Amino acid sequence: MAQQARLKNFPISWFAVVMGFAGFTIAWDRAETILELPFKISPFFLVVTVIIFCLLSLFYFTKFIKYRPEVVKELNHPVKLSFFATFSISLILLSIALLHKSPEVSKYLWVTGTVLHLFATLYVMSVWITHTKFEIHHINPAWFIPVVGNILIPIAGVHFFSAEISWFFFSIGLVFWLVLLTIIMYRIIFHEPIAERLLPTLFILIAPPAVGFISYMHLIGGIDGFARILYYSGAFLTLLLLTQGKRFYRLKFFLSWWAYSFPMAAITIATLAMYHHTGLEFFYLLAGFLLILLTVIIATLVIKTIAAIIARKICVEENEAK
Repeated sequence: MAQQARLKNFPISWFAVVMGFAGFTIAWDRAETILELPFKISPFFLVVTVIIFCLLSLFYFTKFIKYRPEVVKELNHPVKLSFFATFSISLILLSIALLHKSPEVSKYLWVTGTVLHLFATLYVMSVWITHTKFEIHHINPAWFIPVVGNILIPIAGVHFFSAEISWFFFSIGLVFWLVLLTIIMYRIIFHEPIAERLLPTLFILIAPPAVGFISYMHLIGGIDGFARILYYSGAFLTLLLLTQGKRFYRLKFFLSWWAYSFPMAAITIATLAMYHHTGLEFFYLLAGFLLILLTVIIATLVIKTIAAIIARKICVEENEAK
């Protein structure tokens, strides 16, 4: 019965773990090439990421079969709704990770992830437009996930189909990033503080400009003034949030801590790309620092997540969580 209860309360937000591991894998893969590291560990991380994705997909599919009303509740939840897009984003990230290792598999994952993400974007935006219950305190940076996730699509997409398809998705993500960013900053400044369990989602603010830089770079084949604006805005947000690192680390552990992982991976990959294109030693040193920091973050998250699972503090009713 206890195991059934945990499955019933298995949250869709678990797929943020896949996003974190996939970003971590891609960051190490790019570092091994750009920094000419004498070893390769990214293939191991890739295997781990695929295993985690398969296990989480199996668990959530089983939940869908056995506890469909619980899935419907998440689909109607003003915060949890956005996390359904983490599944399609996970497929897109796996496509990027496999792009040069298995192009055919990468293409299949990209097509599947892109189609699912388009439907997710249309569904979530339709809910936003027609809702009757959402209030300003419901919005937080996790709302970026379904819409701004479109910015990821061109990174692998330009290798498979016409660049016009990738520009379509890039445009969606970029425009609505600015719209949502305005609303979120208004909510943060003029309304009550974000709930403690959702504070780690502030790191998601880093992802849109960092991923936007990487995606735009793939679309134009290099960097220009606009690319630099995207990168440096992401770098500033990273600096802003890292200066409050102690505040975030002292928070009680929730699954939302995984919001630290993918954005930090994104800015790490973006910094590696800046070094690759500029050759400036500053970016070499910064990329090395961010890669080490990212590795420490992932290791910490893994340890704390395993500890929380053992202590049965995850996959329980929210009012039971301690």
